[in-house]
Amino acid sequence: MKRLIIVSGLSGSGKSVALNVLEDLGYFCIDNLPVSLLDHLTADVLADPHSGSEKVAIGIDARNKSADLNILGEQMSRLRARGIHIELLYLATNDDVLLKRYGETRRKHPLADDDSSLREAIARERVKLAPVTNLADLIIDTSRTSVYELRDLVRERVAARDVHKLSIQIESFGYKHGLPPDADYVFDVRCLPNPYWDASLRRQTGLDAAVIQFLSDHEIVEAMHTSIVTFCKQWLPQFENLSRSYLTIAIGCTGGQHRSVYMAERVAATLRAYDTGIKVRHHELMSGAGPLYT
Repeated sequence: MKRLIIVSGLSGSGKSVALNVLEDLGYFCIDNLPVSLLDHLTADVLADPHSGSEKVAIGIDARNKSADLNILGEQMSRLRARGIHIELLYLATNDDVLLKRYGETRRKHPLADDDSSLREAIARERVKLAPVTNLADLIIDTSRTSVYELRDLVRERVAARDVHKLSIQIESFGYKHGLPPDADYVFDVRCLPNPYWDASLRRQTGLDAAVIQFLSDHEIVEAMHTSIVTFCKQWLPQFENLSRSYLTIAIGCTGGQHRSVYMAERVAATLRAYDTGIKVRHHELMSGAGPLYT
């Protein structure tokens, strides 16, 4: 099947990292493509049986004209009608992290000018890319993601995905850090007993045996696990019937260290009896973000 991956997102969020990974995996990659040339590219590469390439990845960002970004959805629909499988990957990052990254790398923001601050340029970019955000099949927040973690996510969840199957990721997070922007479903497990209040467990995580035992000893924890699994088993097939490409299930507790980690692992382990390709990610246990480039 001919496959086109569009990589977009905020400048500094890691678009070049994602494109480099896809290029290493055999994709024909073009960065900063004008939207107006999208039809020509697909005609020259994907639609040509002699081109030798059935996998293409392109970068589309805020350097495009606003009018062109507004019609991207129409162009994608036309290409899908030609039998090309298209996915749009959008990389997001919060403002404070972007400001720090630009400060560390001393690179110029593409929308920056002498009359506005970097924060204002980032705000303008968010507004300009809003039509693209709404088209995204998958949003990855790189605010606390290192270059290495982003490479793994693109390699394992995007490039390696069977285009005929729904890619499911179950992730844990801490409410004190905010909701993950990529979440389709969110389950709140803050009502469960908290290992944090046991001094011997405070520095451990939901991956450690002592915390697992602590939570397993409570019937309410098992009841929550059963409820989440029952919901997923009933409704995930409906997303598959819609030919969705990606689905993200987020499970949150206060700090994202104990209860949500434990529950994400438990739910994933149970659902893997039905889908072995389920991925698990723990937002608050990741190593943290290094500089990511445009």
